[in-house]
Amino acid sequence: MKKVEAIIRTSRFEVIHKCIAALGVKFLTFYEVKGMGLEHAKIEKYRGVAYEPAFIPRTKLEIVVTEDLVDSVIKCILKEGRTGEIGDGKIFVTDVLEAYRVRNEDKGADAL
Repeated sequence: MKKVEAIIRTSRFEVIHKCIAALGVKFLTFYEVKGMGLEHAKIEKYRGVAYEPAFIPRTKLEIVVTEDLVDSVIKCILKEGRTGEIGDGKIFVTDVLEAYRVRNEDKGADAL
């Protein structure tokens, strides 16, 4: 099993989710996160005062899948998440040694 972590533009979440769901992925976790990279935050105004936020809002996906789905999930994220602009995000893939379903103690791929 592999864990695919992706930091994406929040505006691209729905289309990425639909693509991943079409693959048969039944479980994912997402978080609203903030970070920094090559893209810089745009100057905003609050009560007439201009300021530049230090961090840019993004969405982080965590998806654990079997080995056979890893490439397809990555292709979905790359295809649907790309705008061609700086700040489209990153994808990280790590090994998952084991997984358990708390409800009935399913183990491994059955727990997904």
